Amino acid sequence: MYETLFKEINLTVIELPIELINEQPIYTAYLKELPMISASGKSRQAIYHDLVLLYQTYVEQQSDEHYEEQAEMTSSLLSADQLLKYYDGESFDGFSLFD
Repeated sequence: MYETLFKEINLTVIELPIELINEQPIYTAYLKELPMISASGKSRQAIYHDLVLLYQTYVEQQSDEHYEEQAEMTSSLLSADQLLKYYDGESFDGFSLFD
């Protein structure tokens, strides 16, 4: 089930060979495109579940950072002279010279 989710978003899961620790199998996998996202567990289902959760967290962090970068790029950061230098007839986003 999880394998198809990763295929749909064009991510490849690389499964490493199974290790035996104290006669217990340990599965390990990571995302080929994002190798910093990796998981280990006692079953394949567990590692895929962990990979999904880690990927969701990664995507949320990336979107938050992107939103913060977008928020910084507004006309309110420019002076009136800078705005008029690049004025093309459009109204500015929330900027007024007559406040």
